[in-house]
Amino acid sequence: MRMANPLQFLQQVRSEVGKITWPSRREVMLTTGMVFVMAALTALFFALVDWVIRFGVSQIIG
Repeated sequence: MRMANPLQFLQQVRSEVGKITWPSRREVMLTTGMVFVMAALTALFFALVDWVIRFGVSQIIG
């Protein structure tokens, strides 16, 4: 396999970076908010499941 010229490689990298579509500030804020909401809902779900299992086991044992 032939090694590429470092200068040519850097030019290609710069060209590829120019093709990237960066998200807007609004899109970043919206998706970040969605991640926090989903994390909170997931935490609530698992807390509820934990409580139900703990309650059930305590009824069986105690």
